[in-house]
Amino acid sequence: MSYYFSNDENVKTNKKDHQVNIAGLSFIFTTDNGVFSKKGLDFGTRTLLETLPEYINGEILDFGCGYGAIGIFLKKKYQCEIDMVDINKRSLALAVKNASKNNVEVNIFESNIYENVKKEYDFIITNPPIRVGKEILYKILMGAYEHLKDKGELWLVVHKDQGAKTVLKNLNQKYEAKIITKNKGFYVICARKR
Repeated sequence: MSYYFSNDENVKTNKKDHQVNIAGLSFIFTTDNGVFSKKGLDFGTRTLLETLPEYINGEILDFGCGYGAIGIFLKKKYQCEIDMVDINKRSLALAVKNASKNNVEVNIFESNIYENVKKEYDFIITNPPIRVGKEILYKILMGAYEHLKDKGELWLVVHKDQGAKTVLKNLNQKYEAKIITKNKGFYVICARKR
């Protein structure tokens, strides 16, 4: 779990390249120790990306970008303006490298939750860091509201064993949230700003 909030320089590096096909598009991602899903694209993120609708457009924030899979996919598929944020410096460095490797131009910057996020987006898309604990998780999910344009949408993926139904219920206190699909226990949720 250290990859969520630590920037431990003592974590030994072990970079690996992964060829990945998502929704008919090909990518190469370099991963490393100390980042989420170092063995390649995780099933939850794949499910989220392959569920996204065709109407995605405008300005998009990839929150908790890790090594960059979500934002890089979004840029390649939708040709939108993409901002990508994370708190983990190793993840950010990999995201920059992976954006270049996949020939996409995106804006990548460090942010502790939304601390350095200064604008509003049409979409915020995330595989949120569930294991950070409820308090920080809900700062991320509920805080997205302030960074969405009117009728903007938060898209996320959560496993049922990590509280997907509770997350959905809580999101509906602030958003219009619904399950878009379920796949092997992963729930893709869309939460629209009221």
